[in-house]
Amino acid sequence: MAEPAGKDITTILVAGHESAEGADVRYLEQARNRWFVTPIGRPLHNLLTRCLSSGDGTIVVVPMTMGRNPTLVADTAKTVRWLEEGAPGRLALAAPFGSPDHLISWLRLAATGIRSRSSDAAMVIQAPSSDPFDEAELHRVAHLVRTHGAGNVVEVATTHTDDDLVDVLQRLRRLGHPHAVVVPAGFRRQSPVPLDDSRFAGCEFYGPLMSEQAAIRIIDARIRDAVHELAHGRTGVESGLMADHGHGYAHSHAFDDSSAGAHGHGHGHQSHPGDDPGTEHNHRHPATASSH
Repeated sequence: MAEPAGKDITTILVAGHESAEGADVRYLEQARNRWFVTPIGRPLHNLLTRCLSSGDGTIVVVPMTMGRNPTLVADTAKTVRWLEEGAPGRLALAAPFGSPDHLISWLRLAATGIRSRSSDAAMVIQAPSSDPFDEAELHRVAHLVRTHGAGNVVEVATTHTDDDLVDVLQRLRRLGHPHAVVVPAGFRRQSPVPLDDSRFAGCEFYGPLMSEQAAIRIIDARIRDAVHELAHGRTGVESGLMADHGHGYAHSHAFDDSSAGAHGHGHGHQSHPGDDPGTEHNHRHPATASSH
């Protein structure tokens, strides 16, 4: 077995809605020495500040997303960029835990397992409610799992309460699918289904999307790659800052009221790495007014 990555390195695992803000991956703090789980924002900033002030070692930051939360990656990159100036060569932003393609592959594997155990079972891909763009990505992922899967009926449940999942199960029953298997589209390890509730009759929990050992192997690989890149002077921040580029409402500067043709970013946007000032381009902006 390969030597665990980062045995002399501090690793920060940054959590978002795919892991219940860290609750679903807290067990990873016991997997390796000096692994820490934190939500985004001020907790991440404070943890990084403490780690930077407590020693001279390298710190690797891993965004814990399976590909549906690119904003987590971009916001993490902003925090790392803010702090790396005072600690040159010590901070690295690793590639995210997973990509949408990874998630599709993991869910297709789950679909195959469900189909082999029960040919008539519907698959319900479940995730906590988040934001419209991340939820839209979940529906895209589910469509590809349905289209290139094992022939299962595949539905999506974005849940704020139990009733949201009940609604999906009732719809499946009306369509002639009384047996459903709930598969998490994130890091959830415990069933979202209260098994003693009659509303969930015929429903079961698939289990975690991957084993603890598989998750640890992926993180080890991300750390090794990040350390290798850092040794060559690449922190990963620039690519991280671009992670949510294209994640949001479509917006073409060509149709701005203030535009008389091609123009720069004079209307309050930050420039984006790779943009050519003075040229017209298309990208997406989030629904909120926050910078990206």
